[in-house]
This record gives sequence, structure tokens and C-alpha cells, in this order.
Amino acid sequence: MSKRLVILGAGESGVGTAILGVQKGYDVFVSDGGPVKEKYQEELNKHGIVWEANQHTEEKILNADEVMKSPGIPEKNELVKKIRKKGIPVISEIEFAYRYKGNSKIIGITGSNGKTTTTSLMYHICKTGGLDCALVGNIGYSFAKQIAEDPKEWYVAEISSFQLDDIHTFRPDVAILTNISEDHLDRYDYRFENYIHSKFRITENQTEQDYFIYCADDPVTMQYLEKYSIKSNPLPFSMSKELPQGGFIRNGQMTVAVDDERMQMNVNDFTLKGKHNQNNTMAASLGGVTVGIRKEKIRVAVQTFESLAHRMEPVSTIRGVEFINDSKSTNVNSTWFALESMDRPTILILGGVDKGNDYSILTDLVREKVKAIVCLGTDNRKIHEAFKSDVQLMVNTSSADEAVKAAFHFASPGDTVLLSPACASFDLFKNYEDRGDQFKKAVREL
Repeated sequence: MSKRLVILGAGESGVGTAILGVQKGYDVFVSDGGPVKEKYQEELNKHGIVWEANQHTEEKILNADEVMKSPGIPEKNELVKKIRKKGIPVISEIEFAYRYKGNSKIIGITGSNGKTTTTSLMYHICKTGGLDCALVGNIGYSFAKQIAEDPKEWYVAEISSFQLDDIHTFRPDVAILTNISEDHLDRYDYRFENYIHSKFRITENQTEQDYFIYCADDPVTMQYLEKYSIKSNPLPFSMSKELPQGGFIRNGQMTVAVDDERMQMNVNDFTLKGKHNQNNTMAASLGGVTVGIRKEKIRVAVQTFESLAHRMEPVSTIRGVEFINDSKSTNVNSTWFALESMDRPTILILGGVDKGNDYSILTDLVREKVKAIVCLGTDNRKIHEAFKSDVQLMVNTSSADEAVKAAFHFASPGDTVLLSPACASFDLFKNYEDRGDQFKKAVREL
């Protein structure tokens, strides 16, 4: 009898797992409680996979030998509770894919902020260095599907805490933890410690042959580091102190040291600007050295990397007012980094679905740099309460078009309008990409 694999969720990770599962001889059933996108319907049908949409048929699910749960489905979901109660093993897509990776190697990147930028730069370094590699995971392409359809020698994987929650054997050869700040607390019983534990799981199966790259300036990482028995080789990076092994920046010069290898580079040569991006660049450069990419190639990659859509993306300058799209900032810490890099008076567009945000960490930067706040969301009370004594101009809007017009109205030549919402987008938009795209469209129509 084939092992029965039930997959909850027919998105990128669910469909990818289904394709690999069928290829490896599993009896696969895919169930999605909502509608399934047409492209995923076509893929499931092409591979002869049985699936359902807009419902979960319990008798077809609770007879599973194993369940792959898509990252968007929380533990408190009633069906998940029933699966757990029956003792059916629950895994994530990266765990399933890991079983079939063969001799290939994995660079896994997680963190509250900067992980998409670091992952994309890491992939660019690997490609520039001539590695046979693929970019997978939370960044948009299924790890399982990549293994099924086009296996590579190296995988550069962006990994969320939700994906780490259901690993058992998954082990990256190189693990990068960019930082840890409060995020997704609604999924972790509003206990920061639960979320921190999830992030550190990236190291739990690593061995003495592996590397763990982390930020020595991140207080949460450093506070919890000692609480885990990490076997891999530590490679910290810092902007505040020189390190014998790892990375640091001194007087505008980045130094990266791994074993006997050392490379140096001037930060003015980085295409990614801002202090937070210097950390991301150090992390990715360290990753490049650990996998044996030549220093010259890393240098070229760092100098030629193009920044990502929706992450501090310059949109346009209109009548002397600069517009920046940072829609991917879906938590307060991410918005802090964005504001910190502003060097002109800023009109800040904030708001959306609040994930248990504490806005107080933004207070000093808002006082120093922000001349007006434009709220973009259905419920903006918390933002008004947080900043009412710090900013004189604050207005509510309910569309990207309204927000852009209000921000432009408040702005003078030489100012910057920054969309950096610190919140999820699901109250008014499909996702952060949709929010960013609507923002860009509204700017271009001014």
C-alpha cells in the first residue's frame, strides 16, 4: 500500500509537495478550505492529483499517514487540532523536500527582517560564483517542486518561522539568522519566546560540518544563543565590534573572515544602501565564503545586485518629492530600519492589519524624521494613539490612491513619501505586493 500523504492548502508549497509526493509514489490528496488558483488547478490535474477546494472532507483527511500543512494554516485551526489528536505526523514542505534532496546542499535563511533581501543577494552571489543553484522557499518557488522538476546541487531557501515549526530532520549546511524582533505573535499565543524558539530551530539538526551565521548586534539573538546547544560553526557579524571569525564593518570597510579566508570591501561599493543592508550584505558575503565562492566573485555580486520590488524601492520623484515603496515592511521593526535610513523630511504611510504591534520603538525616529503620518487601513486607532503627541499632521485614508494624494499634499520639494506600513495588508489589499503595486500606480498617476 502506498503511504497516504494529505496536503492542506493548494498554494505554491502545497502543490509543489503534491507533485513531488506523486513522483515518489505516495497516495496524495490535496484539500483547500478556500478557492484554488487556476494555475494550481491545472498543475494538479496535469499530474493526476486528487484535490478539493472550498472545503475539507474530514474522512479523506483523517485517514492520512502524514499531513503536510501549508505555512498559512495556524495550529489553532480545528482540523489541525483533530489531526494532532489522532497522532498523525504533521510536516512542512521544507521537511518533505529535504527527504529527497539527494547530495545537494542547502543555504537556509530566516529572520524577522532582511531575510528576503539576504536570500536574494545570497542567490545572486551563488549564481555569480558559478554554482548550480535554485532560489526556493518562502520567496515564491516551491522547494519540493524544484526537486521534482529541476533538481540542483545547491538550494538557497528563504524560510519562515511557520515552515520551521513543522521540521523534524531538515538541516541546512549553512544557516543564516538575520535578526529576531516581535512578529506574527498572533500565531504564537502572543508569547515572543515561542516565536524566538521557532527561529532558532533552523540550527537544531546542524552538525560540526555546518555553519551558523547570525547578527552579534541583535540583542534577542544574543540573549537566547546560549539557551540552545548549537553544534555548527558560529560566524557572527557586527557593526559595533571587530571579530576574529565572521564579519564586521570598521571605518566604512567590511571584513569577512571564515577559517583562513579573508576578504575586504568598501561599503560605498555595495549596491544596497542603508545600515540594515550592510548587515544583510555581510551575512550573504559570509555565506558566499563558507560555500567556497572566490572573493572576486562575491565582490562583483555585491556590486551588481539589484534591489527588490516592494523593499525600499524608489518609485519616482515628482516636483522634488521622492516616493519610496517599502510595502514589504509588514512589522514595526522593518519600518524602524526603513525610517532609520531616511535622510530627508518624511511623510510616512502606515497601517493595515495590526499583528499585536508595539509602535513605541518608532517614537524617537518619528519625532526626528516624520512631518506627517498618513494612515492606510480600516482601523487606525492604535496608530493615532501611539503618535498623537509626536506628529501634528495625521490623516486616515482607505485606498492607496487616497493615501498617495494626501501624502503629496503634505509634502514639500525635498521631502520623501515613504510607504512602510508596519502591518499586514489584508484589510484593503490581496497582499503586500498588491499594496505596493497600487501605491506605485497611484504615484505614477499624480
